[in-house]
This record gives sequence, structure tokens and C-alpha cells, in this order.
Amino acid sequence: MSRGATRLHGPAWLSGALHLFILAGAAHSERPGVWPWALFAMAAVSFFAWIANYRRYRQIHDLPTSRIASAAQGYVELFGRCETPPGAPLASPLSATECCWHAWRIRRRNSRDEWETVDSGRSVAPLLLVDDSGRCLVMPEGAEVLSGHTKTWRQGEREYTEWLLLRHTPLYAIGAFATTGADAVAAREERRALAALLADWKRRPAELHARFDLDRDGQISLREWELARLDARRELGRRRAAAPAAEDEHTMQRPRDGRLFLLANELPERIGVRYRRWGWAHLALFFALGGAGLWLLRLPAGA
Repeated sequence: MSRGATRLHGPAWLSGALHLFILAGAAHSERPGVWPWALFAMAAVSFFAWIANYRRYRQIHDLPTSRIASAAQGYVELFGRCETPPGAPLASPLSATECCWHAWRIRRRNSRDEWETVDSGRSVAPLLLVDDSGRCLVMPEGAEVLSGHTKTWRQGEREYTEWLLLRHTPLYAIGAFATTGADAVAAREERRALAALLADWKRRPAELHARFDLDRDGQISLREWELARLDARRELGRRRAAAPAAEDEHTMQRPRDGRLFLLANELPERIGVRYRRWGWAHLALFFALGGAGLWLLRLPAGA
């Protein structure tokens, strides 16, 4: 495992990756006149990337870090450590590395001796952000992820790469935060437990009929089934009395209003600086590429 350059798993144009596709398309074109328009296209991408990166920088810079237990409902910033939910271990698909989140890419060389992606993906299983006040279940689907833990290796003509968020490492998150009260959590868990217990009884019909087929007609009537449900609730009540009391449940997911949803294994200050630098770099590219495109357009034909 190595800690390489931080990789953004989000819109490719934010970090300039889209420029490479435009350059590749222009390089494969046999018409010299395509280059000014390729430069204009890259300048346009840089302009919007500058705006997007600056917005991300301001959102990170302006939003104070909250503690999980006292965070307001809505759009918040959290910082703690990364963990997996109890009983839900996760391993990366290529190297089987234990982690909280992973993304992967498999590339191979094509007939032009260029790398092309043949498979890629990322996990969507929930992970935990834990601080000294509590824990928050994070749903990573739709998140931009800044991951610096990478592993790359080659086998034959194929290259395998993984990006990971590892357990016990720092985790920064900004997104839509919500809290479900302890009473609602307990009621939800009771419904799940009741359904599971009744399903278990149904898988053992002999015992079910022995307990609840009161008229011995070989059928469980609606009245008898209701008695079974009442008995299941009493059993769950006895279990609940011996179990720890339910706690508030905190979750974070992608905001519905389109605001930034970001997960990263770096300090917030460093992440903000990164977006600010990307923004200034794209602004400089906007002027440089636009100017170069105009200069090429003004060249005499055949020059």
C-alpha cells in the first residue's frame, strides 16, 4: 500500500482530466484547423472548473466543523475517523484489502499501445464517521471522494489500481446531516425484529402449529396468527428489557439541492487549499488556452 497523489473520484473536469480527452481527440484529427477549437473547448472547461472549484473552496472554508452529537439538521461539516459499521466488514475487490470505501480501475494496452479502461467501479456500502461525541452513518453514493491511499500493480498487459478509505484513518465529510430520535430508532428496530422472528417461526411449521393452532385443524387462522404476533411482541419486549437503550441515529448523505457532498482522508484546511489551487490553475488555463486559440485563428492559412 502506498500513499500517492490524492485522486478525486467525482467530475473529471474539476481536476483537468477532461482536457486530456480533448487533446487526444485533436491529436488524432488530421485537420490542423481543429486545434483552435480544441483550445477554445479546453478554455471553456477550465472556466467552469474554476467556478466549481472556487464554490467548493468557499463551502469548505465558510462552514464550521460540527460535532456529531450537537450538529444542526441540514448541511454540515464533520471530521473524525473512518470505521465500518459493526458486522459489516468491507474488502476491496482486487487486493482484498480491508477498508471502509474503495474504488478500482482495470486498464489494458490496446492495439495502439495506449492504456484503456476495461472495468471500474466504487463501493456504495455505508461507512461510519466517528468523533468524540458519537458516530454518523455515511451513505457514500454520489459523493466526491478525495482518496490518497492507493495501490497499483501490473499483471501482464493489465494494470490494476485501487483507491481506498481505510479504517482508523482521518475522515472529513460535508453533506446533508439528519438525526433520527431514539424512540423512532427503537420502533423501527422493533418492526424489523418482529418480522424476522415471525419469519423464523414460519420456517418451522411444526413448532408453529403446536403453539398456535388452537383448534387443531392444521391451519393457522387469522385469529391464531394474531395471537402469534402478540406472543412475538412479548418475547421481543423481554429481549428489549435486557438490551441497552436505543440511541439517536445520525446519518449523512448527498444533499438533494445539489450542494457539495465530499468525503476525504485529509484535514479540511488542506482540502480547501487544494480546491483553491485547482481553481486558480483553471483560471490561468482559461486565459492561456483562450489566448492561444485566438492566436491560431489569426494565423494566415497554411502558416
